[in-house]
Amino acid sequence: MLAMQGRVDDAGPWPLAELYGTEAEASWGPPELLAHVDEMLPYWLGHAERVIDGARAGTDVAFGRTAEDPIRIGVIGRDREMPLRELFSRLGSEGARVTARLRMISPAEATAAGTHQTRGPFTVEALFERFVVGHLEDHVRQLEDILATRGA
Repeated sequence: MLAMQGRVDDAGPWPLAELYGTEAEASWGPPELLAHVDEMLPYWLGHAERVIDGARAGTDVAFGRTAEDPIRIGVIGRDREMPLRELFSRLGSEGARVTARLRMISPAEATAAGTHQTRGPFTVEALFERFVVGHLEDHVRQLEDILATRGA
């Protein structure tokens, strides 16, 4: 995603999406998509850490949220107005932080489990795969599609 910054900048300016809440994310432009990714990386890292701590304490930790979460929507609404260079900078910082932590996760931490409020039990490994890695891959494809509609 960071490698697409030049293409995103060149294809701009990007208007803010009229709808950015629980409506289809396909209507998002780069401002909404980047604001979301910048918010979701530390969110899921924090929840993985909670699950790890819960496992150490012998507690099943409930984690996660749904797309309707008002804080998620509010942060997207606030941060989508930031300059794209700031949103990309945050992505670089948060991505590096998540990557560094992933490299440090022990086998015991990877198998720690918690329960997502709607999707059920997840190990930390599965949490990262679904809510961070897979989620980022989905948004990279989404950004590619957005750029393709602009011929970029």
